[in-house]
Amino acid sequence: MPPELALLVLGAAVAGFVQGLSGFAFGMVAMSFWVWGIEPRVAAVMAVFGSLTGQIVAVVSSRRAFQWRALAPFLMGGALGIPLGIAVLPHLNPDLFKLVLGSVLVLWCPVMLFSSHLPKVQAGGRLADGVAGAAGGFMGGIGGFTGVVPTLWCTLRGWAKDEQRATIQNFNLAALACTMLGYVLTGTVTRDLWPLLPWVAGALLVPVLLGTRLYVGLSEAAFRKLVLTLLSFSGVAMLVSAVPRLLS
Repeated sequence: MPPELALLVLGAAVAGFVQGLSGFAFGMVAMSFWVWGIEPRVAAVMAVFGSLTGQIVAVVSSRRAFQWRALAPFLMGGALGIPLGIAVLPHLNPDLFKLVLGSVLVLWCPVMLFSSHLPKVQAGGRLADGVAGAAGGFMGGIGGFTGVVPTLWCTLRGWAKDEQRATIQNFNLAALACTMLGYVLTGTVTRDLWPLLPWVAGALLVPVLLGTRLYVGLSEAAFRKLVLTLLSFSGVAMLVSAVPRLLS
């Protein structure tokens, strides 16, 4: 197996486990591996495809009730953000965008993690939820990070773990499906990338199932710590990916 393919498979497997456990973060975890040897164009497509595949497996294996009233604003916001992200992708400097967002996550999430009393944001209502969904859709369009902002927002809202996971899981599923379709229609998924898709799907299948089984045993406090830790590492992964290219 060529080194690049081995790296692709390893990143997909580890990211699949984390996604099964947390309900998001495939792109962040996979990118932390792929940044060391996978071309950014390839990594972006594989991150979206892997995230989508993992969400489908997780949804089928662990169906959880969700409230349309809670999910709808995120979906409507994502519907606006996804095409915008895909449209600006050829013109946007994704490294600069990752630098800004990664810095915010690295600075803010650890503060929340070590705070004894996590503040709950109640202002903004459904409109604010829609803005979070739009931000998630935009980030999905430029690289598959659909779950980062909505997950952080739901954590700030103080939602219970099952409500948060169900909302984010279904939002990610819809947003990633639209993003992947957009990638195919715009030619972002080129002919040389199609043979790599089965490798990513096969590598993440068992780890996602294992992660979903372990999720059941997490307490509310443990799940909150897991989410904030992953968001912190998401920021680190974005900085590791962006800073070297910006400096060069």
